[in-house]
Amino acid sequence: MRLHELSPAENSRKKRKRKGRGPGSGNGTTAGRGTKGLKSRSGGKVKRGFEGGQMPLHRRLPKRGFTNIFKKDYSVINLEALASFDANSEIDEKILLASRKVSRIGDGVKVLGGGEINIPLNIKVTSASKSAIEKIEAAGGRVEVNIK
Repeated sequence: MRLHELSPAENSRKKRKRKGRGPGSGNGTTAGRGTKGLKSRSGGKVKRGFEGGQMPLHRRLPKRGFTNIFKKDYSVINLEALASFDANSEIDEKILLASRKVSRIGDGVKVLGGGEINIPLNIKVTSASKSAIEKIEAAGGRVEVNIK
């Protein structure tokens, strides 16, 4: 047996019936869609979530939660990430962004007190936690918080 002698098994391949091509197409006058109703019409699809006129589930359930439109979206950085800077260097939000310590500034940068710091740094940020300010000042640095 050669490759050109191969053929599919008997009745294994069915020809697709072409819909909407008249009564002579083998689908009758209604093209296999039944008579009348939404699904018999062109473009007739049931919308997602539609329950036949019954109040849909997403409208029956109560709403929950609250979104504060005044929420500040700070980029946070821990003290241990600031330890790689040189002693007595001036650090502000633009320097942190350029050195990729924060990925974006958003509403500002907040310094948190995670980790330890042993070098004095002069930091200018939007916000800082109490523990971060205490640790920086104990190391001989200072923090300037300028709220936007």
